[in-house]
Amino acid sequence: MNVADFIKAYESWCPADLALADDPVGLQIGSLNQEISRVLVTLDIREQTVAEAIAKDCQLILAKHPVIFRPLAGMTDADSQEAIVRELVQHDIAVYTCHTGIDILQGGLNDYFCELLDIKDVENFNDEGLGRIGNVEMQTVAQFSDKVKQGFGQERLRTVTYDHSLEQKISRVAICGGSGGNFWREAREAGADVYITADIYYHTAHDMLSSGLLAIDPGHYMERLFVPLVATKLREVTTLEVVASKENTNPFYDV
Repeated sequence: MNVADFIKAYESWCPADLALADDPVGLQIGSLNQEISRVLVTLDIREQTVAEAIAKDCQLILAKHPVIFRPLAGMTDADSQEAIVRELVQHDIAVYTCHTGIDILQGGLNDYFCELLDIKDVENFNDEGLGRIGNVEMQTVAQFSDKVKQGFGQERLRTVTYDHSLEQKISRVAICGGSGGNFWREAREAGADVYITADIYYHTAHDMLSSGLLAIDPGHYMERLFVPLVATKLREVTTLEVVASKENTNPFYDV
């Protein structure tokens, strides 16, 4: 299979034109004619995932987060991001990224989150189609927070609330993977009691609470569930050997 055939197969499930305008998605490194037999699926492309791709003889990396998000000033080893791109080129490893497309896709990452958290009657809550909202059985924030920890495989997360007893009752939940703090107003207008998203700013959290909206912030690495979701799908739509990355690219560590 060549890269062009791979892209055709993948985009039959997750079309590139789903992504937000100006989102750097698609083939970022490599040739459409390049022959590939093994693909590494990862959330991020960092030094350790490049080393993993080389060690496992993967000719293509499929990542959620673009390896080139802003124009490069050069391709030297003096800059860490340029060095990563340089290493990929030197080892002839192609890179395809999908970013916001997999969030917007019906049956994509946000819908996968909803399945894990038993959120029912799911629908979009913003015009971009990035976020989802639905219903859960009436429960306390404490109970639902435990479910979020279990679903995302985390021991800790941040809750946005003044009442640290976490006994508030919730039944309507909005969720947006990654940095969805800008969409909190739409989530509240759609009737959410609690909003799950990452990278919530301090003052944004204040504004949420003033509006009556609670929030749970599992961290941006919540999106690592991209890996099992997409690896499973690739095995259905391609004949490639699919390698799910084992590397931890979370830059934060709780002590």
